Amino acid sequence: MEDPEKRDTANENSEKSAVAELHPQPSTEEIVLSSGPEKPLFPETDLSRGIVGWDGQKDPANPQNFSSGRKWGLLALMTAITFLSPLASSMFAPAVSYVGEDLNVTDETLLSLSVSIFLLGYVVGPLVLAPLSEIYGRRIILSCGNWFFVVWQIACALAPNIASLVVFRFLSGMGASACLTLGAALIADIFPVEKRGLATSVWSGGPLFGPILGPIIGGFVGEAAGWRWVFWILLIAGGVIATAIEFLNQETYARVLIRWKTEKLKKELQRPDLRSAYEHSGEGGASVIQTLQQGLRRPMVLLFKSPIVALLATYMSLTYGLLYLFFTTIPSVFMNQYGFSTGISGLAYLGLGIGSITGITVVASTSDKAILKLTSRNGGRYEPEMRLPMMVIFACILPISFFWYGWSAEKEVHWIVPIIGMAPFGFGMLGVYLPMMTYIIDCFPEYAASANATMTATRSLVGTLLPLAGPKMFATLGLGWGNSLLGFVALAFVPAPMIFIKYGKIIREKFPVNLDGKKT
Repeated sequence: MEDPEKRDTANENSEKSAVAELHPQPSTEEIVLSSGPEKPLFPETDLSRGIVGWDGQKDPANPQNFSSGRKWGLLALMTAITFLSPLASSMFAPAVSYVGEDLNVTDETLLSLSVSIFLLGYVVGPLVLAPLSEIYGRRIILSCGNWFFVVWQIACALAPNIASLVVFRFLSGMGASACLTLGAALIADIFPVEKRGLATSVWSGGPLFGPILGPIIGGFVGEAAGWRWVFWILLIAGGVIATAIEFLNQETYARVLIRWKTEKLKKELQRPDLRSAYEHSGEGGASVIQTLQQGLRRPMVLLFKSPIVALLATYMSLTYGLLYLFFTTIPSVFMNQYGFSTGISGLAYLGLGIGSITGITVVASTSDKAILKLTSRNGGRYEPEMRLPMMVIFACILPISFFWYGWSAEKEVHWIVPIIGMAPFGFGMLGVYLPMMTYIIDCFPEYAASANATMTATRSLVGTLLPLAGPKMFATLGLGWGNSLLGFVALAFVPAPMIFIKYGKIIREKFPVNLDGKKT
């Protein structure tokens, strides 16, 4: 009979071996645990062959070798601006009625557009900023995006009419998309696979809590100080965070760092033949224009030539669209049916917030541990699809809110009931969103920015357009059946995670994507 102590020790050693080997790779090939000599994880300099890489596996200049405190500090900076950006998308929403009074606008669709147009900036911005970051580096693109976002808050605060406000909101959304696009890239740059689940959970708190807390803050600000002060507050907060990032942030993209190192050594050693270890065949001779063209088309290549990206983008877009349709009813329901003031109605979003906090906590505490166990059970072979099994449970929980919230609001049950009814959606959405984001990072570590840009652009497009149909749909069907319709749609997509788990690997391997002359 097997000794339980020996069995436990063997399991523990197996998991420790998994931790040692689960490090980022330049492709989606499976990571294999081996008892043989340790395979180098990062390319090293070999001047005899004209190759410039890292000065050993423990080179301190390699972002993967940064100290833990330094890594989490960089992620904290990114998380701070990533919280403010989505906050700006929804903080203006409760104050939009004051805009109508101040600027003499009676068209409800136009007023709704002034809120949702910000998300259209999330559609356009990532498609340009992500590939630029893979050419020029994360730091410069993030800084430019941050300041672009900050400057347009001034324009929004001083907007003389609704048309200019819509344009200014769109432009500020483009700048605000930089952090959403580059957060996933930063995680791929500095964290090994076994820590990406926790890192993604921390960073993703911004995009998910921002839209929830925005209306709470915006409702009180609009009521007490007027709608223009929403933008002055965003200007102040954005300016402080952007300044901190300007001084404390640093470059983390390996390809760019080694390219800089190569150019420096070419001059110092008089060796024009040197090339970066991250440079693919024929890439070195490409002109700046060719490099830009190749980079700018990368998100579209991923969307249209990678079925796994297209399917995940569709599922995430649906979930995001449901969230924003949810948002369209909350202010009117709690103001008209329950008599809440503009400021107090924003507190109704706390139901979603509590559910989201619970979801993040569960995912953050289980994601990385789960892949270590699954890797050891799989003979030490890690596959990105190991991120997805828990999605099934969360996907089943997500539709509950629509029936609970919709019918309790329709029947005007005590206000606490529909607020609590929003919690399952927040919980379920986090459990679906976070594994998908980490899965995409694991599948495309070298091009995480472009992959994330594809996901951000598609979900933001749906988030921009779908809520415009919300008021008419709920006016026709009512809160009960209107939300039930959304619930049935969410139920129809419950099998989607099962499909990704069962066929994700097959789809990835059958349809590799050629990026920069390299199949991923």
